Amino acid sequence: MSEAIVPKGQPIPGDPEKTGWLFKWTNYLKGYQRRWFVLSNGLLSYYRNQAEMAHTCRGTISLLGALIHTADSCTFVISNGGTQTFHIRAHDEVERQSWVTALELAKAKAMLVRAQESDDDEDQIAAGPMTVGGGEGGETEDAGGIARELAARFHDLRTCSELVARHGTTLQRSLVELEVPPSDTTKQVSERATLFRISCNAMMNACSEFMSAAAASSARMSRALQHEREQKMRLQEVVEQLARQHDNLEKTVTARSTPHTGGNSTSQGNETEDEDHEFFDAMEEGVPAAMDDKTSFVIKVPVNRKNKVKSGESSDESEGETVTETQQVIFVEDKERAEIMGGTEANANNDTTVKQPDNKEQNIVVWPHVSQVPGSMVEGHPRRLRVPDKPNYPLSLWSIMKNCIGKELSKIPIPVNFSEPLSMLQRLTEDYEYSSILDQAAMFTDPAQQLAYVAAFTVSSYATTACRTNKPFNPLLGETYECDRMADLGWRAISEQVSHHPPMVAQFCEGQSGWQCWQEFTMTTKFRGKYLQVIPLGGASAMFLNSGNKYTWRKVTTTVHNIIVGKLWVDNHGDMDIIGESGPAAGYVAHLKYLPYGYFSKDTQRKVTGVIKDPQGVPRYVLQGHWDSRVEVAAVTSASADNTVCKTGKFTVAWQRVPAPPDSDKWYNFTVLAAQLNEPEEGVAPTDSRRRPDQRLMEQGLWDDANAEKLRLEEKQRAARRELEAAAEAAAASGAPAPAPPRPLWFTRAAAPGQPHLRHLYNHRYWECKQRADWADCPDIF
Repeated sequence: MSEAIVPKGQPIPGDPEKTGWLFKWTNYLKGYQRRWFVLSNGLLSYYRNQAEMAHTCRGTISLLGALIHTADSCTFVISNGGTQTFHIRAHDEVERQSWVTALELAKAKAMLVRAQESDDDEDQIAAGPMTVGGGEGGETEDAGGIARELAARFHDLRTCSELVARHGTTLQRSLVELEVPPSDTTKQVSERATLFRISCNAMMNACSEFMSAAAASSARMSRALQHEREQKMRLQEVVEQLARQHDNLEKTVTARSTPHTGGNSTSQGNETEDEDHEFFDAMEEGVPAAMDDKTSFVIKVPVNRKNKVKSGESSDESEGETVTETQQVIFVEDKERAEIMGGTEANANNDTTVKQPDNKEQNIVVWPHVSQVPGSMVEGHPRRLRVPDKPNYPLSLWSIMKNCIGKELSKIPIPVNFSEPLSMLQRLTEDYEYSSILDQAAMFTDPAQQLAYVAAFTVSSYATTACRTNKPFNPLLGETYECDRMADLGWRAISEQVSHHPPMVAQFCEGQSGWQCWQEFTMTTKFRGKYLQVIPLGGASAMFLNSGNKYTWRKVTTTVHNIIVGKLWVDNHGDMDIIGESGPAAGYVAHLKYLPYGYFSKDTQRKVTGVIKDPQGVPRYVLQGHWDSRVEVAAVTSASADNTVCKTGKFTVAWQRVPAPPDSDKWYNFTVLAAQLNEPEEGVAPTDSRRRPDQRLMEQGLWDDANAEKLRLEEKQRAARRELEAAAEAAAASGAPAPAPPRPLWFTRAAAPGQPHLRHLYNHRYWECKQRADWADCPDIF
């Protein structure tokens, strides 16, 4: 705010009682309203109040090319040519003139800065085009043009100086002739005229020196600009070369990798061929030599330790400080004691027996995958198995994203060309594609074994992210989505956009096998030009009704690479802790590690490892696999005294991805379930994502119409928000209570039992309202 007309918190000239307020004309109220205006970097922005200056801008006009004129003694108008016009009224004429003067000076400065930025082809306003990559032509011509302009102005200044000198000499001669003999006054005037002539000569000498320095600086600037242009071209070539090498290296690694079998990532022949080019970690001290013949891997597990007390001090453990450390645990598959999951499993410390559950007593059914029920019906006809093909609309992502570096992804207006015909509500519903894992988890009575399958379920939700690089639609405030697949898949879900800033989704899902899942999904984004990171902030939970076991977790970071050049690809990485909070599972923890992509890692890419520990910190189960293909789990049969070396039973598959349809790359890389999520269905709420017109037009291939409809919906949402704010201001002015903001219909913000934090909890009203077709409370958002 270094160029603010009125600094923040300072009074406006002419009215010390006001602190930065002016008035803006608003047609819908037929009057003037108080607004906070700030001028900075050639932009005039306005806000409703000072609190909004940190996060929200209500409108902006660029002074570059803007028209500024006065309407009356207190009012002046700023327009950018027709799209935006500010009618601003000051307190008095003096204050109005101070604002107009400051705006004119800022406009002149903005034009000067824009003229000097001739090295940027997108910001160039001077006459004559500059060829991109044209070497020294553009910059040299601009620098020479500035020098010639300065020379022309210096020539005009010299002419004026000569005229001043000539007229001064004439005036001095006239004064001498006017009074003979010359008096003291004439002599004084003559001396002052001489001093004036000397000053003019000194000024011309200084201007001449300035011109010489400007010419030398112009030459240096031309050489510097040329050097920067060459550096830019070389950098672009290096980046393109790196992108090609990256693609070739990835293809080579993929070709040499075989499907995962028990932890080995490459075939024996490839290991022999490339042993001179691979990088391996040194073996840890104390690792048994017998591990060479067994399937093994290392997991870094966080552990809490008590600081040891010194001799002579109190030995009470409560006085020791708890420190979180990382411990390497080595897991070795004991092939001599390969046991089947669910059978007799030996604990690390005691040989307790885990009883295999009886599915008939619990009435639990493991429902099939969506690909195994092709005859599923909706509205009397079979469900569709695909969506229309994606049209070919070439558009550069970088051309849009380059101006959005450092901004929140949810606030970037991106056209539908980079989206997929699904909303974020529907995309989150895809997490339950492999709900059969939760059906299996509901069968187990051992919390450690159940937690292992819950961990496999959390990994399965990332299965489609490897090839889904398109962005889902941002839901409108109040938008909902229901997915009732009880009849064929054994679960149903309801989701609602409960907040717009920050964007937040609340979701609740329940299965016939006795499990419930809910989550509150919000995120923050980091865009740094080369990559885009999506960092989830909300939490997810799962509960099994038969046992009362409840588990909570938070999703890991997703990174989209190659934003500038190359093919987009997605990586999921980070640590995930799934914590048992209630029931017999309280105290159990699953530590999962999603390994980031690495060029020189001996592990296969997209790998996930994890360990399930009981409340005493003893490893009970181990998990390994890949988040885009499969996950295996095994029970820990024995462990060393310090739990750093563990032996496991036989690994069994807890989840394996169903291959996508062979031609899915033509229709957004959707799975069969994703293709059915946006299928039209009668009886859903008026706010359901299936009824969203821009999303439906995009699915039909009418992308131009979809972009126009998307702008209409967003403007409708902004207008509703402005009306609510205007009503709140009017109520505050009249002393009446402010109108209540819109609240979620199907979720209530409250604290869960036994927890201090507020969450959006499902109120169990949606399916009842659907049965009665009672949608009277639904807002009009489409």
